[in-house]
Amino acid sequence: MTATPHHRTPNTTRATRAARAKIEEAVTARDALAAALSRAGIQLPAMDVRTPWPDARADEARYALVHLGVCSAPVAHALAAVIAKGAAG
Repeated sequence: MTATPHHRTPNTTRATRAARAKIEEAVTARDALAAALSRAGIQLPAMDVRTPWPDARADEARYALVHLGVCSAPVAHALAAVIAKGAAG
């Protein structure tokens, strides 16, 4: 028995565009956050974008996540201070 190749249908193409849009949105959000943090003197070195569906095809993307990574305790304190200052208004 031979496998039939996966053919792109209009629904698959639409899903692929939607997946790309979700990833692009997350990349834009990551870049905006990185820029804002940079203006506040903070850098999170491991920020990236991840898709939480390793078992699914890329054209079935449901959403993408901005992963903030890890940081040192001093960076976490600086981030908390900036957030608290912003929240205080």
